[in-house]
Amino acid sequence: MNHFLAFYVLALLTDFAFPRSAFGWHKALPLLAYGIAIELIQSQIPYRHCSLLDVIVNGVGILAYVLTLPLIRRLPVPRQPANSRNSDHGKT
Repeated sequence: MNHFLAFYVLALLTDFAFPRSAFGWHKALPLLAYGIAIELIQSQIPYRHCSLLDVIVNGVGILAYVLTLPLIRRLPVPRQPANSRNSDHGKT
């Protein structure tokens, strides 16, 4: 469950970090590669182990994000009023 939730949230954060492009392979593959890298590093640590199941669950978390993306986009997002975006912070 931890891997599923972690990669669901990572997919969400990746998508929102780069809002000008849709969520696709160019965002999903680096996340999956990151999950694989984590498992490969764990295989080199004596008290940890590499798990293919963890990589699969990482991918399922990313896929779950893709499947729930239409619902997420329907959520209301609070926005700043246009006049408060260009405030006079720092002017004397």
